[in-house]
Amino acid sequence: MRAVSEKREKTPKAQYDLVLLPGDGIGAEVITEARTLVEQVSAATGVRFAIDEVPCGGAYYLTHGSRDWPEGAEERCRAADAILLGAVGWNGPDGQPVTMQDGKMAGYSPVIGNRIRLDLYANIRPIRCLPGTRHGISGQFREVWSPKNVDMVIVRENTEGLYSGQGERTPERATDLRVITQRASRRVIEKAFQLSRERHGAPGDGKRRVTCIVKHNVLAGCRLFLDVFREVARAYPDVEPDVAIVDSFAMFVLVQPERYDVCVTTNMFGDIVTDLGSVLQGGMGMAVGCNVGDDHAMFEPIHGSAPPLAGKDRANPMAMLLATGEMFRWLGRRHHDDRLLRAHAAVEAAVAAVVARGEPLTADLGGTAGTRAVAQAVRTGVAL
Repeated sequence: MRAVSEKREKTPKAQYDLVLLPGDGIGAEVITEARTLVEQVSAATGVRFAIDEVPCGGAYYLTHGSRDWPEGAEERCRAADAILLGAVGWNGPDGQPVTMQDGKMAGYSPVIGNRIRLDLYANIRPIRCLPGTRHGISGQFREVWSPKNVDMVIVRENTEGLYSGQGERTPERATDLRVITQRASRRVIEKAFQLSRERHGAPGDGKRRVTCIVKHNVLAGCRLFLDVFREVARAYPDVEPDVAIVDSFAMFVLVQPERYDVCVTTNMFGDIVTDLGSVLQGGMGMAVGCNVGDDHAMFEPIHGSAPPLAGKDRANPMAMLLATGEMFRWLGRRHHDDRLLRAHAAVEAAVAAVVARGEPLTADLGGTAGTRAVAQAVRTGVAL
């Protein structure tokens, strides 16, 4: 059985071509901080980056009227070595989210469109609780979870399911077609087992374990997904297979997070449970999404564009900076570039140091600092 992994080039590249998709709201703000981090890493390590910034999203659609990004943007993304995405989504004059003439959200093209066109079939979301993280629960900030019980990865199928755009609507009825295929299921499940082999096991018992999150007692697509999971699991006898019904998982991931190592699921279930899981790491301001295929990858924070926060210097930039670090790691592994692997480790360490110190932090982590101050503190701590 073929192992699913990033294709690796033999030598580092002379230059890495990056596409930046700022998007809307706080997406544009945090990606500015990410760009500064890329430039800092370039200056410190000698790694050359060519940056192509492509406007996109709801505000772009409102201005241009027919597209949510420029002509030729698809090709620019395909030609890139990696993509950094801020966030998309904007409100129109009526206060409602902007949608395009085909009914899709304005911002569909750079997000879901890129996932499908570039075959970014695995959405990989690491969920780790850093030392010193305070969780905002019921208006109070306190340490609820710790690094001792939160260290998992959720792998979400990224190209089909309910987000494939198949459906119809009439004034009286709407349908969304959920398609689950054996091919798409197999490759994302293989990716999950490969990731478990690369990790150190679940925090609670140290076992390498892959949990399949499904609703197979009701849904035919989940029964197919689970059948493929059980077949793939036989090729990984060193990794324990596990099955969880999605609604019960939503409870157990909060009360017993130490049991989970790697989890794998279908598209919409993955979208929901990873946002839930972000609570364990301090909220969505700390949560990273890695959209990975065999030939392309796009990295993003998962917090969205948050129009009410736009322009107020209040967004947590850490997820965007961590996403940039994940991009460094993906490129470093793919091209055998140790400079980028060191850059990834340095970014992770710098974020962890700021969280452990407890300042400066944005309001979602119990602090009072602004976006720019937090980003600068992280970059100052990046030792290369």
